[in-house]
Amino acid sequence: MSELLKVEHLTKVFTSGLIGGFEIRAVDDVSFTMRRGEIVSLVGESGSGKTTIGKLILRLIQPTSGRILFEGKDVLKFSRGELRRNYYRQVQAVFQDPFASFNPLHVVDRSFHLVFDSYFPRLDEGEREKLINDALTQVGLNPDEVLGKFPHQLSGGQLQRILIARALLLKPKLLIADEAVSMLDASTRIDVLNLLGDFRDKYGTSVLFVTHDLALGYYISDTTIIMYRGTIVEMGDTERVFHNPLHPYTQMLLESVPDLNVKWEFRGIEPEKEEGAVYSIQGCRYAPRCPRVKEKCFNVRPVLHEVERNHWVACHLYGGE
Repeated sequence: MSELLKVEHLTKVFTSGLIGGFEIRAVDDVSFTMRRGEIVSLVGESGSGKTTIGKLILRLIQPTSGRILFEGKDVLKFSRGELRRNYYRQVQAVFQDPFASFNPLHVVDRSFHLVFDSYFPRLDEGEREKLINDALTQVGLNPDEVLGKFPHQLSGGQLQRILIARALLLKPKLLIADEAVSMLDASTRIDVLNLLGDFRDKYGTSVLFVTHDLALGYYISDTTIIMYRGTIVEMGDTERVFHNPLHPYTQMLLESVPDLNVKWEFRGIEPEKEEGAVYSIQGCRYAPRCPRVKEKCFNVRPVLHEVERNHWVACHLYGGE
């Protein structure tokens, strides 16, 4: 598979508005590549920077430094017109809260017609209706049951499917799914994940799947990227990352998943230092919580090191400096 998206040394720094506030490096020197037709999961707890990366790729916010290359072209150099005419036709997104993606004062049909007005203005009503019906059918919805309805008259699962159907109209090369199933019930989650997989298989679309749920990431992705406090701590082939986790943070995440076949108890987790202190650590951000920490971990930042084929880890336990 050829390269579609390349993120190079991407950094985003936010500054607190308080007097004497501190800088938060929400994304700190992040680099990764996505191939055509690949599903990549960005996995991490709240505050890891995974959603910020999605917003940076979508140009919803501007990076502090770094590059984003889409098909070899620097996205950060696109004008507003180029973004609207070309980039957003090829890069679409489905966000966490489906209700927030619709105007409550308009029926859901309007979301489709906005796409037509922007990219296919010459289509007549008959052609538009056929494309909408085909797209809704592909995502498992009956057009007669959802068209003409207001968002509050539909379930979260129906609205999320409509958003995916809207993306289908453009047949994008990259779909960013940011916690796209976190507000749905368990059975609907699997249906939506399968839709994303079908979308990839049918159209060759790459999917950047942003999630805090390890199981969902494992289920859907070819490649997994584990993030902690704005940095990548481990990434590689999903099977390798999950079955041979190397970074202590990845190991902790996997150990925290409850096993229904084992009687388990809640156990205390060492609290983090205050926010500013965590982000100001010169070395590994996970050092204050790591059970295998060394003095070096606080002072020297580990770099991603390929410890086995298609499996990288940023940890002093494995060398690679």
